[in-house]
Amino acid sequence: MPSLHLKVAPLQNPERYRSLARALTELSARVLQLPAETVVVLIDDLPAARWYVGGEAVERPTAQLDITLNQGSSSPAQRADFIEQAFQELQRQLAYGGPLERMSHVLVHELPPSHWGAGGHTEVESPRASQPALT
Repeated sequence: MPSLHLKVAPLQNPERYRSLARALTELSARVLQLPAETVVVLIDDLPAARWYVGGEAVERPTAQLDITLNQGSSSPAQRADFIEQAFQELQRQLAYGGPLERMSHVLVHELPPSHWGAGGHTEVESPRASQPALT
């Protein structure tokens, strides 16, 4: 049950959100080999006036993408590939191929399956929990 939480500035239009959600879902499925139907994407937008780097307001499009995965469900190479490709996609869509703000991030968080779940059941209790982890 991967969860992606994207924070962006400046504000975008609804079509951009749909495009970002689709691209991030497809990337998660392709690179991390996650079932697309389980990928959750949340997008928060912030006015640029609320995002600071080094105490200074950002001047270019900015993004922070946090993805939470089951611990051991992806390899270090898959995570590195995801980080690189997700950053490129954010740059393509938010900065139209130009640079994002210098401190834009893609962060991968891994949690033990017992630390999160859906529908009131942890990942340990879910039917998918019996699938082997990748190394």
